[in-house]
Amino acid sequence: MPHRHILSARHLLGAIAGLSLGALSLQPAQAADDIIRLATTTSTYNSGLLDNLLPAYEQANDVTIQVIAVGTGKALRMGQDGDVDLVMTHAPGAERKFVDAGYGIEPHGVMYNDFVLLGPKADPANVEGMSDVDAALARIAESNAGFVSRGDDSGTHKKELSLWASADVVPDFSAYKAVGQGMGKVLSMASELQDYTLSDRGTWLAMQDKLDLSVLVEGDARLFNPYQVILVNPANHEGLNTEGARALAQWLISREGQQAIDDFRLKGQALFHASHGETGFDAQKTADGSGAGQAAGGETATQQAAPRS
Repeated sequence: MPHRHILSARHLLGAIAGLSLGALSLQPAQAADDIIRLATTTSTYNSGLLDNLLPAYEQANDVTIQVIAVGTGKALRMGQDGDVDLVMTHAPGAERKFVDAGYGIEPHGVMYNDFVLLGPKADPANVEGMSDVDAALARIAESNAGFVSRGDDSGTHKKELSLWASADVVPDFSAYKAVGQGMGKVLSMASELQDYTLSDRGTWLAMQDKLDLSVLVEGDARLFNPYQVILVNPANHEGLNTEGARALAQWLISREGQQAIDDFRLKGQALFHASHGETGFDAQKTADGSGAGQAAGGETATQQAAPRS
């Protein structure tokens, strides 16, 4: 089976600085037909989803998928620069700008889950069970309770900032920490410091046994979290493996790929749910917090993203 490279943001910076990382290439002109370069979020990596999905596809199609796990903002910038063949991210507003600017083509909704507000069991801000995430964040700020932010321009960070804005709160209280790290490291830090944080549900479920945190706020429609896959526009860059990227994207939204996403579970809990035909921007208003709480198919985001047994 081909060897698949998975790079974190730290490793990516090393690669950009000129360090050799095996078969990794960040130069579009060196792309090969049997290599597909995918920039995606740390949540799809930290959750274990990609390790579950991609090896069988690689073996069946005799390709190597080089996964670069970074925040959504960095993933989209790599797509804009032609350093990857496709992106899989979870920030609908930024993704729409990416496509509208001509950097990406053929967006497809792939899957969704939701965000959850986590915190220590002691819950010093007393937010457990609140149904309004904006009110919960406002209470955390008013209490000057510790909060660890991704601070990395990721989809999760973008969502967090939009929630602070809709709560009419500037997150500049002294116990707020923007750390510039991926989801896994932020969860570990929040657990160690006994602080609050925002997480996608998939990474939380994958790591919860190692963390001293609890889900305190969930179910608000504004916490809906859709993912989509977008091809980098080959009109802007030479040497992209567009056909390989398109084939991978089509597999992810095919019946087989969607079933594989639905089947991925830890201890019986689904970490992601397949979109099953949802188009790329169907859920944008809900995900951006500007809609009325309805996602594709007429269900509320809470109903769609609730874990299924």
